[in-house]
Amino acid sequence: MLAELGLAALWLCAALAVLQLVGGALAQRDGSGELAALVRPAAIVQGVLAMFAFLMLLWVFAITDLSVKLVATNSHSMKPLIFKLSGAWGNHEGSMLLWVTVMAMAGGLIALVEKRLPEKTMQATLAAQGFVALGFYAFLILSSNPFERLPLPAVEGQGLNPLLQDIGLAFHPPTLYFGYVGLSVAFSFAVGALLTRQVTPEFARVMRPWVLGAWVFLTLGITAGSYWAYYELGWGGWWFWDPVENASLMPWLAATALLHSASVLAARDALRTWTIMLGVVAFSMSMVGTFLVRSGILTSVHAFAVDPERGSFILMLLTLYIGGALAVFAVRAGSIAEGTRFKAWSREGALVFNNVMLSAILGIVLLGTLYPLLTEAFDVRVSVGPPYFNPVGAIFTIPMLLVMGVGPLLRWRGDSWERLKWPIITISAIIAVVGLLVLVFGDVTVLPLLGLAIAAGLAIAAFLPLRGRNLRRVPIATWGMVIAHFGIAVSLFGMASETAFTQEKLAAVSPGGSEQVGDWNIKLESVDPVAGPNWTALEARLFVSRGSEKPALVTPQARNFWAPPQQTTESALLTRWDGQFYAVLGDQAEDGRWQLRLWWKPFVTLIWYGGLLIALGGVFAIIGRVRSDLRRRAGEEDNEGNSPEWEQA
Repeated sequence: MLAELGLAALWLCAALAVLQLVGGALAQRDGSGELAALVRPAAIVQGVLAMFAFLMLLWVFAITDLSVKLVATNSHSMKPLIFKLSGAWGNHEGSMLLWVTVMAMAGGLIALVEKRLPEKTMQATLAAQGFVALGFYAFLILSSNPFERLPLPAVEGQGLNPLLQDIGLAFHPPTLYFGYVGLSVAFSFAVGALLTRQVTPEFARVMRPWVLGAWVFLTLGITAGSYWAYYELGWGGWWFWDPVENASLMPWLAATALLHSASVLAARDALRTWTIMLGVVAFSMSMVGTFLVRSGILTSVHAFAVDPERGSFILMLLTLYIGGALAVFAVRAGSIAEGTRFKAWSREGALVFNNVMLSAILGIVLLGTLYPLLTEAFDVRVSVGPPYFNPVGAIFTIPMLLVMGVGPLLRWRGDSWERLKWPIITISAIIAVVGLLVLVFGDVTVLPLLGLAIAAGLAIAAFLPLRGRNLRRVPIATWGMVIAHFGIAVSLFGMASETAFTQEKLAAVSPGGSEQVGDWNIKLESVDPVAGPNWTALEARLFVSRGSEKPALVTPQARNFWAPPQQTTESALLTRWDGQFYAVLGDQAEDGRWQLRLWWKPFVTLIWYGGLLIALGGVFAIIGRVRSDLRRRAGEEDNEGNSPEWEQA
C-alpha cells in the first residue's frame, strides 16, 4: 500500500506540473485568468506531494519491503538502518526521485515566499520550473518507476553495492542533488526573465541566493566525494579525472562563474547577457552529468543505469530543455539592454576575465570527458587523464588565480594602478619568494611549484580587503568572500603539497616485520579475521610511529561482503597536523608475507579543509545577501549594499 501511495503522489505531481506549465504560459498572453492564479498553489502542493512520495520510498526501504523491486535489488534485511535508508537513493530510480523531490520543494518554496519580481515574471519562472519537472516525472513514471512491485516478494534482498555502504556516500549524493536542483531554479529564473524581458538587478538579487545555495551544496558534495574516493577505494589519490567526477565538477565551474556574474548584475547592472547565458549553461552541465551517470555509457561505481532506453530518454530531455532555452536566448538576447559599462581595470573587468577563464576550464573538462566516449563509438579507445587535464587546465587556472587575488581590491567601474601597486607588489613578492624557496629546498616539478607559490600569495591576498577597516563593521558577505578565497588557497596548497611531496612504498612484510616510508616506521603485528554486521574481513594490525612519538595502531582491512558478494579494500589513515599516513592491505604471498601499500602524504588534509572553508564562505555570503535584501525591502538604509566589497562573494 505504501508503494501505491507513493506512485499515486507522483502522478498527482505530474498533473500539477502540467497545470503549473499551462497556467504560467497562459499568463504570458493576457496576464490574468483562473489558471494563472493557480500557478503558485500548484507549485506549493506539488512540493508537498513529492516529499510524501519520497517519504514512502524511505519507508519501504526502512521496513525492507521485498515486494518492491527497488528494495529487493538494493537492500537486505541484515543491513544497518543507515545503509537501508541510503539505499533509497543509492540507485538510479531512487536518486531520480530524490532529484525531482528537491526540485518540487524548491519550486514550492519559490512560489510561497518570493514576492519581489513582477508577477508575470514569477509565473513564467514557475512555468519553466514545471516544464523541467514534468519531463523528470515522465521519466520516473514511464521509464524508472521506483515503486514497481515484483510478481512475488523476494526471499531476501540483493543488497547495496558495498562500496556505497559508507557513511560518506550516505550524504554525498543528496548534497550534489541539492546543488543540481539549485541550478535548475537558476535556469528557470533565467528563462522567466528572458520571456518577460526583465533581466534586471532585482532579478539577479532574487536568483543569487539560489545560485549561492547550489554552489555551497556542490562544493560540499564534491569535497565529500573526493574524500570518500580517497579513503574508500584504496588507490591513494583524491581526484582521478573520472568522467563521473567531472560530471560534478562541470556544474560547479559554471555555477562559480554564474555566481560572480549575478553579483555584478545585482550591484552594478552589468553583465546581463552573461548572467542569462551562464544560468542556461550551469543547468546544462547538470543535465550532461545526469546523462553521463544514467545513460549506461559509463562503467563506474557512481554510474547507476545500464539501460540505453533510459539514456535516450535523458538525452531527449537534455535536448528539449537546453535546446529550447538556447532558442529562447537566441530570439530574446537582442532585446536585453547592454547595462552599465565599465573599464577593463575594474572589479567588473576582473570578474569578466575570471569568468572567461572558468568557461575555458569548463570547456577543457567537457572535451576531455566526452572525447573518449565519442572515439569509443568508432571502436577507438582513447584514455584522457592527468597528462591532458593538468597542464592544459593550468594554462587558464593560473591566470585566473592571480587575478582572483587582485580582483577584490579593485573598485567598481574603474581604478588606478597607483592605488593598488603596493598590494600587487606585495602579493607578487610573496609568490616569488615562496617559489624560490621551494625551488631551492625541494625537488618538485613545475605545476606543484607554481601551486605552492600561488597558494601562499592567495592566502595573504584573501585578507587584504579587510586592511584598514573596523572588523566589527565589515559586512557578513565580505567575510564570506574572504573565507571562500582563503579556502581556495588552502585547498590549492594541499593539492600542490600532496603532488610534490607524497612518498609511497609497496612492500611485502611478514608478521613481526617492519618497513619504513618517509619518516614513518611501520611494524606489522598480525593479520586476523574480523566480522562486521554484513561482512567479514582480514584485518592487519600495524603499529606506526615517527621519531620519538608513541606507536599508534592502524588497521587496514580486506573485506568480503555477502549481500551482494564483493571484495573491498578499507584503507587505514593516521592524521597528523602536517599530513596523513595511509595504509592498504593487499594479498598474502606464497611465502606468508603480506602485501602492504604505504603512503606519507604531507598536508593532504588541507584539500578538504579548504573545501569546507569555501563552503563556509558561501554560507556567510548567503546570510549577508539575505540580510541586505531584507533591509532593502524594508526600505532601510543599507550600508552593506553601498559597500564596494559586499557584492563579491
